Amino acid sequence: MTDRTTPSRAVIRGFRTGDGPRLVEAWRRSAPADPITPDRFRSLVLLDANFDPEGLRVAVDGDRVVGAAYAVRRLTPLSGTDLEPEQGWIPFFFTDPAARGRGLGRQLLTEALDWLHGHGRTRVDFASYTPHYVLPGLDAEAYPEAAGLLESLGFRTLYEAAAMDRGLVGYSVPAEVVLHRDELTAAGHRFGTPSDDELVELIALAGTRFSPDWARAIRECAAAGTPLDRIVVVRDPSGRLAGWAMHGAYGRADERFGPFGVLEEMRGTGLGKVLLHLVLERMRAHGAHSAWFLWTGEHSPAGRLYRKTGFTTTRVFRVLRREAAR
Repeated sequence: MTDRTTPSRAVIRGFRTGDGPRLVEAWRRSAPADPITPDRFRSLVLLDANFDPEGLRVAVDGDRVVGAAYAVRRLTPLSGTDLEPEQGWIPFFFTDPAARGRGLGRQLLTEALDWLHGHGRTRVDFASYTPHYVLPGLDAEAYPEAAGLLESLGFRTLYEAAAMDRGLVGYSVPAEVVLHRDELTAAGHRFGTPSDDELVELIALAGTRFSPDWARAIRECAAAGTPLDRIVVVRDPSGRLAGWAMHGAYGRADERFGPFGVLEEMRGTGLGKVLLHLVLERMRAHGAHSAWFLWTGEHSPAGRLYRKTGFTTTRVFRVLRREAAR
């Protein structure tokens, strides 16, 4: 792909060695509500097995980075052998406030989309890329101009993801939850911290019944040395692993809750409610002042459970998709 010059006089090209620090600083200027550190940029972008420098379109004006748009497609499968050959993602884009109003954001996104299309990607999502999404989608309230630009380029909302928080200062497990835990235990359910050996079963459960990305998160956080007491599992009376909840799985952020899952056939038994509270209790014991997560359906069963537990929605993200013919 050849370099182009935009009306803003910025040159757009692929990522090069030396861009990283300037790109992080430009990101902070451009999206102060969602700043990034060099460490997170390295982990989420540069060290991603799917990273291709040409997919990260960087706008440079002189020696100053004034924008970027990141396009990515699978070079390695998330699970199995599926490379999702029609699917691409744009996990983020931004333009420096001083460079806005001259079409730079549109040019960056257009180049990112063209790059994906050149690799056969006819379906592009913003911004729900796993395993290394920065945010689940677009916060249109925080970034209304970006919302308008994406819509003008053909992106449409697939669904919304709610981020939620709950304060933990003074938290204790409600008496009715303690009673229900005791009733479930008396009926043969067993709650506890998984052993090393049980991680194999837990990762298989997460990957086959929930999400391959959840299995990856559990595997990677355990391999990184995250203490296993951040996880609570439950077995049903037959001994089958029926669900789990945890915290500290992503970036060693102890106050980040999840992932969290209960087998579909076991829902409605109260297992999920007990697991959620047992993990909140452990989080408080570790000194956490709050619990938060980025992604749930606000009106899903999980979303309703979170609200009943005292979580409130702090942000809403739109997961967007653009489809085009080959």
